[in-house]
Amino acid sequence: MKQTTLKQITIKQATSPLSKTINIISYLALPLVVITLVSCSKAPPVAVSECETVVSHVKKVLKDRAPSQSSMLKQCKAATDEARGCIMAADKPMKLLQCDF
Repeated sequence: MKQTTLKQITIKQATSPLSKTINIISYLALPLVVITLVSCSKAPPVAVSECETVVSHVKKVLKDRAPSQSSMLKQCKAATDEARGCIMAADKPMKLLQCDF
């Protein structure tokens, strides 16, 4: 009669369908994060002189949840050209959160 050791039981539990699903999800999550970061970085840079346009775009996207215009202008002027470009490329609130603004 063959005895099953504790090590063999642990190995059998680690290969459960849930464990396999978690492994697959973890392999898919990293490329998804990289694609998300790269996709935003391809936005054309926007100069500081366009901050009024950037602020109006943010107001259009966020609607009544937008911060005050004066605080957004300060943030816009302090941001990089790439960050302003990312903001202008965003068309949904969640995409705005991906920008380094």
